[in-house]
Amino acid sequence: MADKSAFVVSADWLQERLGKPGLSIVDGSWYLPLQNRDPKAEYDASHIPGAVFFDHDKLSDPNSDLPHTFPKPEAFAAAISSMGITNDDTIVVYDGPGMFTSPRVWWMFRTMGAKNVLLLDGGFDNWKQGGRPVTNDVTKIAPSAFVANFNAAKIASFDDMHRIVQDGTRQVADARAAGRFKGIDPEPRAGLRSGHMPGAKNVPSSTLADKGYLKDINGLKQVLDDAGVDLSRPIVTSCGSGITAAVITLALESLGHKDNVLYDGSWTEWGGAKDTPVATGDA
Repeated sequence: MADKSAFVVSADWLQERLGKPGLSIVDGSWYLPLQNRDPKAEYDASHIPGAVFFDHDKLSDPNSDLPHTFPKPEAFAAAISSMGITNDDTIVVYDGPGMFTSPRVWWMFRTMGAKNVLLLDGGFDNWKQGGRPVTNDVTKIAPSAFVANFNAAKIASFDDMHRIVQDGTRQVADARAAGRFKGIDPEPRAGLRSGHMPGAKNVPSSTLADKGYLKDINGLKQVLDDAGVDLSRPIVTSCGSGITAAVITLALESLGHKDNVLYDGSWTEWGGAKDTPVATGDA
């Protein structure tokens, strides 16, 4: 069997451990407006037993004009504590289709200092199709204290990106679909220019998974190689609003690449600015 990422667990693995102490399960689903899906309503109707809901919109910085901006450490710690999660827990994150928005939650937990954070391979849709247990019961939450140990160095700012694009100190890996990257398809958010940062490589997040299952180690490397990403160099990941960039981050970390950061503002910030350089066409 081909080697898989050390950060993913199978449905069998998780089902065998349901209800065991020290295991926290997190539904990290979120959807684009065009998908017309309400993640909280879906969670309330059906979720893995014991799972709590991670609200991407609420767990962001309320003072930012950008969507999904990384929250302040104290706000993150308070929210995660209210979910009954501690730093010592084994945290398993899933989303609906698999490897779409759950890697963002995985990355946030790790950036806030959680040590043992994993992802459910295949997501909740495949979990249900396999006839595995689901419930609509309200998850009982025990009092807990999550302590944030924020690693700010894992996040690239707007100013950082100006320097990176200008001097090429990091490769830019963009997780948006090829049409948006090339400037052929319009952005889903109004007011954004189409295209990509000069010098960026296109690694659509969908190419790193197959039907919700993260590709094996060889498959991940092949996708990045084909996109022209040099794994021996520093990398910054980006996307539309900082969510699917984490799928590339997951692939990089799975391959042992450590010198990577995520551009939290992503294309919403860069493409929404008036004076940032924008390229179109292929990488």
